[in-house]
Amino acid sequence: MSLQDHQKIELKQIIYFVAAVVLMLVMKAIPLADSVRYAGSAELTATGQAAMGVLLFALVLWMTEAIPFHITGMLSIVLLTLFKVDTYKVIVKEGFGSDTVTFFIGVLILSAFITTSGLGKRIGVWILSKTGNNTKSIVFGFLLTGTILSMWITNMAVAAMLMPLAVGILEEEKIQPLKSNFGRALLIACAWGSIIGGIGTPSGAGPNALAIGFIKSMAGIDINFAQWMVYGVPAGLLMTPVAWVVLMIFFKPEMTHLEKSKEELRQEFERFPPMRREEIITTILFLITVALWLGSPLLEKWIGINIPISMPVMFTSCLFFLPKVTRIGWSKIESQVSWSGIILIVSGISLGMMLYTTGAARWLSVVLLSGIGGLPSFLMVFVIVFMISMLKIIFSSNTVTATIIIPIMIELAVSLGLPVMSVALPASLVASLAFILVTSSPTNVIPYSAGYFSIADFAKAGLLMTLLGSLILSTVVFTIGSMTGLY
Repeated sequence: MSLQDHQKIELKQIIYFVAAVVLMLVMKAIPLADSVRYAGSAELTATGQAAMGVLLFALVLWMTEAIPFHITGMLSIVLLTLFKVDTYKVIVKEGFGSDTVTFFIGVLILSAFITTSGLGKRIGVWILSKTGNNTKSIVFGFLLTGTILSMWITNMAVAAMLMPLAVGILEEEKIQPLKSNFGRALLIACAWGSIIGGIGTPSGAGPNALAIGFIKSMAGIDINFAQWMVYGVPAGLLMTPVAWVVLMIFFKPEMTHLEKSKEELRQEFERFPPMRREEIITTILFLITVALWLGSPLLEKWIGINIPISMPVMFTSCLFFLPKVTRIGWSKIESQVSWSGIILIVSGISLGMMLYTTGAARWLSVVLLSGIGGLPSFLMVFVIVFMISMLKIIFSSNTVTATIIIPIMIELAVSLGLPVMSVALPASLVASLAFILVTSSPTNVIPYSAGYFSIADFAKAGLLMTLLGSLILSTVVFTIGSMTGLY
């Protein structure tokens, strides 16, 4: 990049930052007519107006990426304090004191061990031994593997495991970036499979834990691992074949088979060295984590204490570092943990909770969304899911979307006299789906960085997938919700 280009980018960043500050100050200070300040029984108080100003400040910077996402979040905490929305101690406690933080850290540590130990690569070689050399089957194999794996570890980690495996296949076939439909389909499958599986369980994506935290803090409703899975797993498994069909429609592979035969791929897996100590221990601790997550309700009755979803993974992630357990040190794992993601999540919780406690979320929900209360239940669910999917284009981050939307949806349910979960659940499930913009999630950016598909490629297939995915998710939530008395 030339010096002139760099200066142009810096100038844009300055303009965006100044615009964000001006918008924030105007929102905080502008006198509001009673017709605006009061929306039904909801009131936008002076502190709520200040919190809204900080939200607009953060939104502009999150959308323009004038400064890093997580730095915007940290600045928001300072600004909320300066505007006397609440004390600094309370604002920080809302975010950094949440068990969502420990949950996210534990999942990232587990994901890092799966990658570092070599277990992830072994899984990839196994995939090819099962799919064979048919290109359509390989794309489906990557989609399905991504879906299943990302139900248990972060979708970003799954994409990071699958991407190099996919690139290795393409390089071996001498396929050039941006010149192959097979290349496009395979790399997008690495992103989509990881994203789809991310809705399956609370550990699949950062926004899931964020949403669960908001629902607990604002509505006093505890969602355990199994309760989330009842909705998330069927939706994810149904979306996977649909995603494959969409990829085949837009990017039908120009080649039917790889040069390597099915037998050669099978032999390659058989020649793979036996599982090493680190892989075995990682597998054991991963299975223990899953068992503790699923068995928490029974375990709670047995030992007589509440077990938040963060506790099992925090416990097992600590076991990795006990003497003589593994030879992988903290420094190696630490380098693979997304600390910026953690900062973004905790600052997002603080901002979201301030919108809630000041009443700004309630006011915003009534102003923007009160009309959905009169819709039939299924249509209401679909509108929520599809609307939030499209808002990703504006918010450009799954975590940002969850931070802003979930408190608003909870308040909307309260304002309309609806069960909180009937509105908050579909909003929570869709918060981590991002099929249109590459920039909506690091999970998309990882396969995109390989260079085999363009932003336009991703978006054109993603628009159809967003519509179909919204229909599937809405149908699953409404059907299961009707059976459990939610609708």
